[in-house]
Amino acid sequence: MNQKIWLSSPHMGDKELDYVQEAFATNWIAPLGPHVNGFEQDLRHFLQEDVEVAALSSGTAALHLALVILGVQAGDEVICQSMTFAASANPIVYLGATPVFVDSEETTWNMCPQFLELAICDRIRLGKKPKAIIVVHLYGMPAQIDEIMRIARRYKIPVIEDAAEALGSTFEGRQVGTFGDISIFSFNGNKIITTSGGGALISANVEYVRKARFLATQALDPAPHYQHSQIGYNYRMSNICAGIGRGQMEVLPQRIFQRRSNFHFYEQAFSHIPEIQCAREPADDYYSNHWLTVVLIEAGPFTREDIRLALTADNIDCRPLWKPMHLQPVFEAAPYYGYDTCQQLFEKGLCLPSGSNLTGDELNRVVARIYETIASKRTSEDLTVNTIN
Repeated sequence: MNQKIWLSSPHMGDKELDYVQEAFATNWIAPLGPHVNGFEQDLRHFLQEDVEVAALSSGTAALHLALVILGVQAGDEVICQSMTFAASANPIVYLGATPVFVDSEETTWNMCPQFLELAICDRIRLGKKPKAIIVVHLYGMPAQIDEIMRIARRYKIPVIEDAAEALGSTFEGRQVGTFGDISIFSFNGNKIITTSGGGALISANVEYVRKARFLATQALDPAPHYQHSQIGYNYRMSNICAGIGRGQMEVLPQRIFQRRSNFHFYEQAFSHIPEIQCAREPADDYYSNHWLTVVLIEAGPFTREDIRLALTADNIDCRPLWKPMHLQPVFEAAPYYGYDTCQQLFEKGLCLPSGSNLTGDELNRVVARIYETIASKRTSEDLTVNTIN
């Protein structure tokens, strides 16, 4: 069998091990330490906005704390994008609240502002004003965050930006993750940079970040003994993981360039195949890190499943898009506002190998396998593989 091509594997640089070895040499093998402080500073510097950062154990932990900080409780409702990974919605249920799902729009595949406002108005009419809005920058593509923020401000509902997949993406030149009242990033092993596991909570509200750090360290009151006035969590990032993150931050611009280069290669390779459309920025205001290159495969002599099964048979990792949350068995009773845009995206969409450590030969192999699959379904066309020199 051919060697495995992964969808998005970790990509280490030259400095991560230096930071980790420093942590061992100084005996900072703990949930906190100088690398945690340094990693938070590195993120603040990269985001180029007046924000504070709390480094945490995962993006999911950051979402959970964001909801706690915004006062979400049992019986409340939180609006959430339906086209996303389950981790965007699960923390709502952790708190006994109800997710209210909203459809995507067709340009960025993210939360539709029109259905968002419809959902808000309808929930208010029913006496259930939402406590928060979770908008996701899916696969690194910025959402229509300006319009979403305007709607949220009109109804005085706080916004949580789930930028787990979008570190380095911008809207109107501003880093995503700096628009919402609270934002989160993920540094899971498959993300554009990794701390092996990990995440971060970001806010311009200093008190929000202070509270996040407090809650993430078991809500330990300032006292000479162990005293707790609130329920806390073990959510702080370790000094070792933060050391990995500091090394990764040094190569982040290169990783963004490499992911975007993968996208442009695929876009060129499929430019003469009308049934395959790469998800690209809808306007110059949008800049995606293209964490994953995702394509839509329209009706024709071949299907999304034809391509997926052929790649899988050749040991090439690929995945359908996220199955919308309102179609998941666990959320089947949750309210939903929209048509079927996110369902259509799920049925037609495919995530292609996109790691920043992919070689030219690996990219060529992915495209060649797709060409072969298409050719097997067509008898009248001769497709030539575009190669990387």
